Amino acid sequence: MARRIHRKNPDMTTFRHDLALSPDAPPSRQARIFNTIIRNSGRRLWAASASTDAGLIRFRKINSALRTRAPKGVRISPHEFPAFSAEWVRAGEVDESKVVLYLHGGGYFFGGPTMYRGLSWRLSAAAKRPVLVLDYRLAPEHTPSDALEDALTAYDALIAMGHAPQDVTVGGDSAGGHLALSLLHALKRRGSELPGTVVAISPWVDLLCTADSHTANAASDHVIPAVKLKWLGERFCEAAASGDPLFDPVHGDYTGFPPLLLISSTTEILRDDAHTVASRAKEAGVEVVHREWTGQAHVFPVFADYIPEGKAAIADIGEFLRSR
Repeated sequence: MARRIHRKNPDMTTFRHDLALSPDAPPSRQARIFNTIIRNSGRRLWAASASTDAGLIRFRKINSALRTRAPKGVRISPHEFPAFSAEWVRAGEVDESKVVLYLHGGGYFFGGPTMYRGLSWRLSAAAKRPVLVLDYRLAPEHTPSDALEDALTAYDALIAMGHAPQDVTVGGDSAGGHLALSLLHALKRRGSELPGTVVAISPWVDLLCTADSHTANAASDHVIPAVKLKWLGERFCEAAASGDPLFDPVHGDYTGFPPLLLISSTTEILRDDAHTVASRAKEAGVEVVHREWTGQAHVFPVFADYIPEGKAAIADIGEFLRSR
C-alpha cells in the first residue's frame, strides 16, 4: 500500500509508492471518491453554466474561492509584470539556477496561482527548484493570444534574470498545457533557444475538440463537460486562420523540441490530445515520456491534496526533471 513519510521541511516530504500506484493500476479508493465528488460538483456546475461571456465570468468568480494552502516553510512571493502578475513558490532547499515556468489550466478563462498552490509547492519540492506560476490574462476579457504574449514575456524575463534556457522547464496543464506547447512553438518560430524540458499534464492540444476521445470519453470524464469545452474552443478559434499559432500544438513541427513529459488519463476527453502530441513529437525525434494513468480525473496531479496518484505523478515529474 502507498504510505506517506512526513519530515519537517517540505523538500524532505516524500511520497513513496509501489505498484498499487502505477499508471496501469485501478484508481485508489481516495481517487474513486474524489472522482465522484468532482463529477457532482465542479463538472455539474460547469455544465449548467451559460455558454456566454457572462457565464464564463460567473463560473470564474465561483472558482476564485477555491484556494489551496502550502505548508509552513514554503516561501511564496509575488512577482509583477507590466500586464499581469505571478508568484514564486519555493519549497525547501532549491537550486536557484534552475526554474519551472508553470502555466495553469482552466480553459483559458479561470484559474490562477492561489488555486494551484497544492501543485506548485509539491512541484518545487519534487524538482528542487523554484516554480514561477503565471496569473496570465484570461478570457473573455482577453484571448489565448494574450496569454501567449504573457508567457513569452515571462520566459524572456527569466532569461534576462540570468537563467540559461536549458535550465528552464516550461510546464502546464489542460489549457496551460496548450499554452506551454504554444510557447515553445512561438520561441522556435522567432529563433530563440528553447527551454531544457517541457511538462504537459492533460494538455488541451486541439482547441476544436475533433479527436475521438472527445466523444468516446464524454461520459467518463469526471471534470470536463465535453459540449462546454467544444463551445469554448470554437469561440477562441472562430476568427483564426489555418496557420494561426492557436493550432501549433496539434499541427506544428516538433523538430528540435526538448525532452517532453506527458501525463494524462484513460478516461478524460483530452486523452487523444496527449496521444497526438506524443506521436508528433516522437516522429520529430523528440524524447517523449508519456504516463497515461487509468481512470484518473482530468489534471489529477492538481488535486494532489486529495489523491495519492496526484502525489505520485508529481514525484515522477520531479524525477524526470532532476535526471535531465
